[in-house]
Amino acid sequence: MTVEWLVEPGLQPYRDAVRRMEDRVAAIRAGSADELAWLVEHPPLYTAGTSARREDLIAPDRLPVHTSGRGGEFTYHGPGQRVVYLMLDLAPRGRDVRRFVRSIEAWLIATLAEFGIAGERREGRVGIWVERPGGEAKIAAVGLRLRHWISYHGVSLNVAPDLSHYDGIVPCGIADRGVTSLADLGVAVSMDEVDDALLRGFASVFGERPRGAVTTAVASGRAG
Repeated sequence: MTVEWLVEPGLQPYRDAVRRMEDRVAAIRAGSADELAWLVEHPPLYTAGTSARREDLIAPDRLPVHTSGRGGEFTYHGPGQRVVYLMLDLAPRGRDVRRFVRSIEAWLIATLAEFGIAGERREGRVGIWVERPGGEAKIAAVGLRLRHWISYHGVSLNVAPDLSHYDGIVPCGIADRGVTSLADLGVAVSMDEVDDALLRGFASVFGERPRGAVTTAVASGRAG
């Protein structure tokens, strides 16, 4: 299995991203394209997953709202948040969705650990959480869809987004817990540094280094 690693520059329109994911899934199924981990940022927007409830959209006129085929409820995407869309074939990976989600969570936890943050799972709640003064908060979300056992959609990790935009929704249907980011926790890192950590975590958890992946350390001539 060969996974391509692609970092998209700029802000990717959401509808275009969905179209490109669906095209890639079809190509993977046809055997004409490799699997893909696609790293993007979006302009500010809300997405409604298949379990979204209308009452959880608190401010419907604040940002564009897109209906999404991924699992889950309402979430926010915007600049400063790293979204990774995963188009991976689960057929040769055992067709075990629960194991796949656990692997994704382990990947996010490994990524956060590189910055001294202890990411944690919560029973019955998909995503990654951290403890902070005043209570726990969510730092990374997971929302997937499968088509012919090929995944698409993926994960979002809050690096330094505008957290006030979460005020327009009940994120992931959970009203009594907060949302945080690396910057909010006092960790100032660039998106390139986060991408490097994501790459290392992916290689560790999934057992392979994706094709086309070049870390900023290598690109800049530093050892790494």
